Amino acid sequence: EDSYEILDNHPINRRRKDEGKMPANMLWFWGESHPPEIPSFVAKYGIPGAVIAAVDLIKGLGRMVGLRVIDVPGATGYIDTNYLGKGQYAAAALDRYDFVWVHVEAPDEAGHESDIDKKIEAIQECDEKVLGTILSGIKQRGYDVRILLMPDHPTPIATGSHSSEKVPFILFDSRKHERNILPFDERAVHETKTVVEDATELMPMLLETISD
Repeated sequence: EDSYEILDNHPINRRRKDEGKMPANMLWFWGESHPPEIPSFVAKYGIPGAVIAAVDLIKGLGRMVGLRVIDVPGATGYIDTNYLGKGQYAAAALDRYDFVWVHVEAPDEAGHESDIDKKIEAIQECDEKVLGTILSGIKQRGYDVRILLMPDHPTPIATGSHSSEKVPFILFDSRKHERNILPFDERAVHETKTVVEDATELMPMLLETISD
């Protein structure tokens, strides 16, 4: 209400009204709060880390726990994002950081649009240009790594909205040679014997602070 009293009679809004336009005469704050007190990533896990993302929410989460935010040219958070660049920057970041979080928004956006062709394209691009480039870079550098690959939630084509169904994940260790693994798809969620009910256990599993 106070913002209305101040803005409604502002010269810009008076001019907009004279021109038959809607005035911008009220401020609505969304999600206002104070930063939660969360220990930094290095304090909790003892290693430095970085995050690569185009989505502000992910960047903010990274900054909140002290991860270095790495900006990739051409990263858009959409189907036209720079997949190859994300893979290249992630592989290079491992020269400096022991942990790198790579987020790709494109499959989620395709799900919201209920566009199956775009979703298939986004997943294929992630597989080839993000994951493939990271694996190639790791091989060139001779690093031993563990990779956790997973979506943060489903966004089914049928609904175009987020759902709360369980999601599949892959935990890869370059020092091990696994055989007979399940396909990485939604059906695997119901077929696997490895079920993690508490998502907070995934990071310790990845970093080997608890057994996987």
